[in-house]
Amino acid sequence: MKQLQDIKTVCNLGCGTMGFGTAIAFAKSGYEVNMFGRKDASIERAMKNIHLTFEVMKANDLLTEGEEKELLSRIHGVTTLKDAAANADFLIESVAEDVSIKQTVYKEMEDYLGEDVIFATDSSGLSPTEVASVLKHPERFVVAHFWNPPHLIPLVEVVPGKQTTQEVVDITWQLMEKIGKKPVALLKEAPGFVGNRLQFALLREALYCVKEGIATPEAVDTVCKYSIGRRLSVTGPLETADLGGLDIFYNISAYLNADLADDKDGSAIMKKCVDEGNLGAKTGTGLYPWKPEELAEIKKKREEILIEWLKKDAAGEKF
Repeated sequence: MKQLQDIKTVCNLGCGTMGFGTAIAFAKSGYEVNMFGRKDASIERAMKNIHLTFEVMKANDLLTEGEEKELLSRIHGVTTLKDAAANADFLIESVAEDVSIKQTVYKEMEDYLGEDVIFATDSSGLSPTEVASVLKHPERFVVAHFWNPPHLIPLVEVVPGKQTTQEVVDITWQLMEKIGKKPVALLKEAPGFVGNRLQFALLREALYCVKEGIATPEAVDTVCKYSIGRRLSVTGPLETADLGGLDIFYNISAYLNADLADDKDGSAIMKKCVDEGNLGAKTGTGLYPWKPEELAEIKKKREEILIEWLKKDAAGEKF
């Protein structure tokens, strides 16, 4: 298997919401990146997003004009999988979140890349064992789950399939750390990995509070933003329990757990919105009505706060 020092060129499959961000992450750390998109229009759209991202980074002193030129020179847009594989030493994939589509792509990539090249998927929850089941060398397949937006969120979940070797996990972890990410290696795969399991557990209870008439959507979000949201950036849920006292947390869980949401189906509230075509910000209405100026403002605020945290990380501040 190619070791960390052998990796010079990255095959970056996909250039949409996640793909252009992973291309930036690798290029920023000195790697040549073959960024694949099916059409020239896809590459053009990705390059536009990259330029917009660079403008934000420069405005926040995270990138200089000279560094921008260097980064752009390392990102090579291509429209065939064969060209994406050229001289590649590591593969990261962010194509459609569909098992069959990913399997088709990986089967073709096995014809272009040697068996010593790691195949990593940016899937947010698909089983690596299932995706890799069609491969000749499933032992070199692993999940490297970046979080959106990948150029601002540090976490990458490294998740092995049943046949993934420990060497592949270790090299992938090392590479993620080298490009400035905060990698976490899971011990085994599970649907949703860890991040999405936690995220959707919170979302399920939030929607349940609305459904049961306990609070409005605005109230639920306010509670999160001004309490646990502030705390979770410093202490995770298990650290929080230890700091608060396991006796206290146990006693609360003993009477509260039975009353928490435990439905096994998707949320009825979300299903109603989806059935009505109200998909959230992208359609203008979801759980909230979104005016263009409100949407722009909340995205700007989120970006500013994430950038502030990146600066703290760069300065070596723990919190």
